[in-house]
Amino acid sequence: MHLSAAELDRASIPWLARRMADGELTASGLTHAYLSRIAEVDPLLRAVLALDPTARQQARESDLRRARGESRGLLDGIPVLLKDNIDTRGLATTAGSRALRVPPSADAPVVTRLREAGAVVLGKTNMTEWGNFRSPWATSGWSGAGGQTANPHVLDRTPCGSSSGSAVAVAASLAQVAVGTETNGSIVSPAGHAGVVGFKPTPGRIGNEGIVPITALRDTAGPMARHVVDAAILMAAMAGEPCAVTPATLEGARVGVWRRTGFDAEVDRVVSATVELLRARGAVTVDVELRHQDEIHAADRPAMVAEFGHDLARYLRARPGAPRTLREVIEFNEGDPVELSRFGQELLHDAGKTRPLTDPAYRHQRRTATELARRSVDEVLAAHRLDVVLAPTNGPAWLARGSDPAGPRTALPAAVAGYPNISVPAGFAGPLPIGVSFLGGPGADDAVLGFAAAFEDASRVRRTPGYLPTLP
Repeated sequence: MHLSAAELDRASIPWLARRMADGELTASGLTHAYLSRIAEVDPLLRAVLALDPTARQQARESDLRRARGESRGLLDGIPVLLKDNIDTRGLATTAGSRALRVPPSADAPVVTRLREAGAVVLGKTNMTEWGNFRSPWATSGWSGAGGQTANPHVLDRTPCGSSSGSAVAVAASLAQVAVGTETNGSIVSPAGHAGVVGFKPTPGRIGNEGIVPITALRDTAGPMARHVVDAAILMAAMAGEPCAVTPATLEGARVGVWRRTGFDAEVDRVVSATVELLRARGAVTVDVELRHQDEIHAADRPAMVAEFGHDLARYLRARPGAPRTLREVIEFNEGDPVELSRFGQELLHDAGKTRPLTDPAYRHQRRTATELARRSVDEVLAAHRLDVVLAPTNGPAWLARGSDPAGPRTALPAAVAGYPNISVPAGFAGPLPIGVSFLGGPGADDAVLGFAAAFEDASRVRRTPGYLPTLP
């Protein structure tokens, strides 16, 4: 069975698994189709930073298991791309930095679980360098290791970050699914800009060992996909759990609407259309405001810098062939012809001067940010007996140069609180995708995924990218 680009775009993991079980498709054929697609399309996008030379062998091993009746489940033989801050044995894991060009010697546990599930690791995706935490004026989707990733809908527009390559690769059908990571919006925001699904689970559900850190308190890997069902299947495999998510029903659901009105007229229009659709399908919606956002940001930012300095230093000490300290990273960048060509490294300097995590001022900042973030979500969920909170994920993508303008910043409360958040395609501003996010309360991962699946089924707005060079 030969899969065309259009069939790859539409295919879901359950559909592919049925074709392979029926003998109509092989993992080798599917892997070949995606590798061919990367060769054809990625020169435009620069989403894929490195290919795994063992990918075809992984696929052959999957086909042999299936022939013996030993398939490991839905993900067996499914090609996956990984963000390049996730340790993969013998394969690039740079976090976008040319200073980390010596590959790690072991897989991160999340990669081990994916291999155990039979996934075919195709390779690694580009990202905003150091998880968009090297400079306040970083360019989204750019790294010294991988250059500038393009938005597949309009090529001169930003893919946003920091899981830029993972979002773009999924949107452009360069893999069936991809893994991103998030500390504060780095899954949901690029998913919104690329017009795909991105799920940020509760931190700790997927261990973050072997992931280049910003803050170990809330860094988490998460799935990125063209379909919510695929995100749920990948999520279960990464967590080492059975996939138990089923679509919820919109009928009778109670949805808080955090509109962020006035940020962008096209965003307002998409949110209003989403609310109308939910109401037409029987959901009850109520406008809400999430309080304390400025206070959360003010306390969280310096706390993150302290955590970054502490946690990155610990990671570097354990990474063979890497600079041993933050100071060595800074000095490497100062002597490199590429690294400082777009923006500086102010946050690396700040992180090298921060207080220890036992410092009372730091502990107050972290406690304040976390408590206010949880209160901001918990209050509205309880006051209106809500199932989820709906918010715009992103505005129309800006030109991919210079630092990022202010966005709706709706990822902040779920990220700092440690609550689940998912972005799903909801509409367009011309050819540029706009997503909406569904935030849940503590431990509501499966409920949020189920609601997103129901919304996706009702809305069906995702489009294949157009690869326009620029806007008219």
